[in-house]
Amino acid sequence: MSMSLDDKVAGKASNALFLARACDLAYCAEPEGPSRFRSELGLEAKLISVDNTQVYVAGNDQAIVVAFRGSQAPTTLDGLKDWLLTNANNYLILPEGRSGTDFAAAGVGARFHRGFLEALETVWGPMFAMVDQALKTKDRPLWVTGHSLGGALALLAAWRFQRNFIPVGAVVTFGGPMIGKKTTSPSFEHEFPGKVFRYVDVEDVVPLLPSVSLVANAYSHCQAEVCLSPDQAAAAAAAAELEALRSPDQSASDDPLTAAMMDQVWGTVQGRIAAHLIASYQARIQTRCKELG
Repeated sequence: MSMSLDDKVAGKASNALFLARACDLAYCAEPEGPSRFRSELGLEAKLISVDNTQVYVAGNDQAIVVAFRGSQAPTTLDGLKDWLLTNANNYLILPEGRSGTDFAAAGVGARFHRGFLEALETVWGPMFAMVDQALKTKDRPLWVTGHSLGGALALLAAWRFQRNFIPVGAVVTFGGPMIGKKTTSPSFEHEFPGKVFRYVDVEDVVPLLPSVSLVANAYSHCQAEVCLSPDQAAAAAAAAELEALRSPDQSASDDPLTAAMMDQVWGTVQGRIAAHLIASYQARIQTRCKELG
């Protein structure tokens, strides 16, 4: 199957496969990454890396692709427990400064995950400048994508691009966590009608996070989940395990997670890490592409 993007039908499975591959390559360091973007996807790519945030800006005559890396180690979620569980409630903020001006447009009561915002801020300046210059050179559709933590950053970056007069063609994420309070979701749905595609494997627990309790949650997803389901038996087993997390032995409560509950949830996350890997997402989307012909 040839690897290319079709901007006429943004939600095509073949587009998702192309962008999942870009997300996989986003884990590569230089000089391997740019070389593989060129040979495998026909894109000239440059890595922007500041502290623990990495993003590739890649393009050809037909498209610009912004691909965010997930956590530093693509086979683990080390270092994300605090962001996704321990401090999830305290991390809901409205940023200040220029970033705050951009996100204030999401409306009264909108709040976003502080860790995700701060990670995006570290690369925003050089990334925006690079994309802006590329589009001034030649106007092309802009695709924004990311896996895991990178999926959260992709959504937030897409919002800032739009607020800074760079239109986004589509946002495609894989196994991404929730980025903000429930009141933010309608704003994204209004800003990106039919342009956000969140690929979620039903065995992957990360898209259920951040969480502040096992029942109620201050966080919410944006629109357009695209469900990737394994065989029925595996899907049923995953559903039962996740339901058990929501209904612990004691009466279900929307009280904040205790340390013991956090360990239980995190154990499930780590136990299902295989379903979260970008390689797994690529394989499932590849299967869907074959089924669709």
